[in-house]
Amino acid sequence: MKKLLLLVAIFISQIGPVFAQQPTPAEVLDLSCWKISLPIDAKGTGKATTIDEKKIADGFVDKENFYVNEAGDGVVFSSPIKGVLTSKNTTYTRSELHEMLRRGDTSIPSHAPGKGINKNTWVLSSAPEADQKKAGAVDGTLDAVLTVDEVTTTGAVWQQGRVIVGQIHATDDEPAKLYYRKFPHHQRGSVFLAHEPVGEDDQMYSLIGTHVPDYYTQDGEVVEPADGIKLGEKWGYQIKVVGNELTVTIRREGKDDVVQVVDMSKSKYDAGGQYMYFKAGVYNQNKTGKPEERATATFYDLKVTH
Repeated sequence: MKKLLLLVAIFISQIGPVFAQQPTPAEVLDLSCWKISLPIDAKGTGKATTIDEKKIADGFVDKENFYVNEAGDGVVFSSPIKGVLTSKNTTYTRSELHEMLRRGDTSIPSHAPGKGINKNTWVLSSAPEADQKKAGAVDGTLDAVLTVDEVTTTGAVWQQGRVIVGQIHATDDEPAKLYYRKFPHHQRGSVFLAHEPVGEDDQMYSLIGTHVPDYYTQDGEVVEPADGIKLGEKWGYQIKVVGNELTVTIRREGKDDVVQVVDMSKSKYDAGGQYMYFKAGVYNQNKTGKPEERATATFYDLKVTH
């Protein structure tokens, strides 16, 4: 009997890890102030699926687009080129978190065009005092540690390998969009920032490598950034806003931080009615490649402070 029990114990110890339940995204990252948009139509409405803070906290997983990696220490965001879109205003798919200051309190409305400033959104400390009183917070910082694991390789050259991994969204415009981009024939990718003043075109800032697509080089090819970031390489970013000053910092182990400061004093985000919220995850910036190609990133840390 003792021998049999010993054999059973050995067997259980060997198969235990196989049947160990993988953690959910909410068990790996603090997602209490986030909802997520996914490029699938779960309800048959023709619209992208949105999962609110409560459902994420209850253990929501999407095995293709939003799940925990095999090591159990990171949350994977993935989005194919062809998928269900979030609105008529976009032509790109996303698996992307949207900040929800209400943290599950549904008595506070979600942010949406026309709903204005409320306790679910934040404003700049340079905004009118009345707006600051209505908002849920003033100024903010988004910190993330991630790897970009997969980018697209087909389609129009100017769209290949592009993905947005962090944003600030305002009422109608975007004060900050942080891009990672790697071309198919390169080993390393670039990182760049787009700042969009209210009602104007993006202002581009190269952080690592360059933001230009497929021109401005001697031989017609994009030069691979010598100090670029490889797929699967861990790095971090911080997007910070204090009043009219936007600061984006890129961090890598063993290397100096890359810092870009943007003066937003003429960008009109300090005018009345401009509310903000952070976004993080994967916003695939390719719509012309093979439908099944994906942009994928794994987030190992994600923090918001106000």
